[in-house]
Amino acid sequence: MTRLLGILLLFCASLTWGQARIEDGGHEIQIWTGGGHSVSGGTSNTGVWNAGLRYGWILTRPHGPGFLKGRFEYALDAIPAFLVFQPANTAYGIGFNPLNLKWNFATRGTVVPYLELSGGTLFTNHDVPAGTDRVNFTSSAALGAHVLGDSRNWSVELRYMHISNAGLSDPNPGINTIQVRVGIGKFFGSGGKPKY
Repeated sequence: MTRLLGILLLFCASLTWGQARIEDGGHEIQIWTGGGHSVSGGTSNTGVWNAGLRYGWILTRPHGPGFLKGRFEYALDAIPAFLVFQPANTAYGIGFNPLNLKWNFATRGTVVPYLELSGGTLFTNHDVPAGTDRVNFTSSAALGAHVLGDSRNWSVELRYMHISNAGLSDPNPGINTIQVRVGIGKFFGSGGKPKY
């Protein structure tokens, strides 16, 4: 526990270094948390809360037509805390999202909207949903915005997440959630002049 606290303190201190703008060839580092509740189309009366770390790579220069112009980013998420509050029990889990495809819209201001599609795995100590499996897959779509500062940025997003075992067990009702996620991080990297 002391080691984890030390790592988090070093991470938060590192957020004060460097610039916070999105650069061509740059990187993103972020710590985030989110939570929400189930919606129709799957198991009901279920809530979720999760927290994680992100590392991303800005892969392209701004391109695209008009207001759709933006940069493509690929990111990885490590999720050391994922709680699923279900009627039968509360399941604790860890997850990993190796697929985060993000479009950061090119803007000249301090607010940078983005769209994201993600996918990963979730391992829990109880079946999620109850009576199914402890191994699940997560897919999600998000609409959010970065608020850029001098040394770090904040993000806030609305995320739709589907949790399902992909047929590893029967039944497979899945859980659909709407979540609000907030994060603090920074963009750093290429050493080139930032281009918005």
